[in-house]
Amino acid sequence: MQLNPVLTGMRPYPFLALDEARKAALASGRELIDFSVGEPHEATDAAIRETLVSAVAERSSYPKAEGLIELKEAISAWCERRYGVVLDPQSEVMPTLGSKEAVFSLPFIAMDPRGKRDTVVVAEPAYPIPERAATLAGARVLRIPLRESNGFLPDLDEVSPPTWARVAIVWVNYPNNPTAAMAPPSFYADLAERADRHGFLVASDEAYSEIYFGEAPASALQVKDRARVAVFNTQSKRSSMTGYRTGFVVGPPELIRGYKLWRPLAGVAIPEFIQRATIRALATEDHVERMREVYAAKRDLFLEFFEGKGIRVAGSKATFYLWCQVPEGETSAGFAARLLDRGVVVAPGSYFGEAGEGYFRVALVPTLEECRRAVEILEEIL
Repeated sequence: MQLNPVLTGMRPYPFLALDEARKAALASGRELIDFSVGEPHEATDAAIRETLVSAVAERSSYPKAEGLIELKEAISAWCERRYGVVLDPQSEVMPTLGSKEAVFSLPFIAMDPRGKRDTVVVAEPAYPIPERAATLAGARVLRIPLRESNGFLPDLDEVSPPTWARVAIVWVNYPNNPTAAMAPPSFYADLAERADRHGFLVASDEAYSEIYFGEAPASALQVKDRARVAVFNTQSKRSSMTGYRTGFVVGPPELIRGYKLWRPLAGVAIPEFIQRATIRALATEDHVERMREVYAAKRDLFLEFFEGKGIRVAGSKATFYLWCQVPEGETSAGFAARLLDRGVVVAPGSYFGEAGEGYFRVALVPTLEECRRAVEILEEIL
């Protein structure tokens, strides 16, 4: 049979190679401490789990595609408390099956590859889904490198005026995966002004907005004019609910209308018992504060260790990642392979794009005790 040649022609998802290396190491009997994948190991708060269980009805039914109004109101209330932004729950909010679903769907909803605006701008290094979704949707893709010299912010002046005329979507992600950088309010203000001037949509992936170690990160929602701004978030990181697959997109009414048209076709809506658990998660901050304290302890442990070993940490302001420079004379993949041989798994920076070469990412998701064991192992090889 004929498969989609765009799909089959994509280079393999880079983390698949890491998966194979992990499997081989485990098959050889090696014990691994895995810092490569950003999946929290912390327990989901008991009150959230209890709400989930109590919401499971005796007879299940299809969930409504656009989500419970109570959940949309809870999302709106959280955004107002967190950012001081007032939203219309019905027209500006869409619950989603995690944020990945909404991120992947965006170019199919908000771009016409046959029209004048056929280009999607993405960053590099970056989470690969925005670029791959754009490619599958038939878009041209323009990568802008995130350079340490620019605070890992994209230099939007690198985009020429003729190119701006073709841009449909500009993706940004702060706090950033993988660089752990944060964006100042002025960055979002400039981006929103450019969106108004050139006519594109700002797509802001803010999945790590609640993992920080000082001042709370700004949001693209806080710009004066949100007419061309969409924000994507998830409970996966904030509340350690990765397996629940619950997130949301906030955007202008026309975009939300597009998601409402798309959702019944894609057939992915959050089960209502998960929506009820999400409402409970959004109602409180105590479990989020406890989670930040745990990540801060892991972060402090590694920052002190890397400083003592001469490993330069280039990014650590937010997220549960550390973005570190590989030792001189080594490649990111070679360095990661050397650590894997001793049972510590990290992600090579090159897996996030060419601009990530020279760095490696540490996801602080193992337990604090596992982190201490990893430091003992690294003490012997760094």
